[in-house]
Amino acid sequence: MLRLSPDAFWAMTPRDLAAAVRGVRPAGRGGGPSRADLAALMARYPDGAA
Repeated sequence: MLRLSPDAFWAMTPRDLAAAVRGVRPAGRGGGPSRADLAALMARYPDGAA
């Protein structure tokens, strides 16, 4: 949706990301992932050792 490079995405603050999403997605059309959805994604795609 935002077509950001990985570097640009990971350099964003949560506030930057929220503002960018608001710019391309009309308000009131669904929210972010639920806690359960986020937990499932985190389990499926765990962070690797740095």
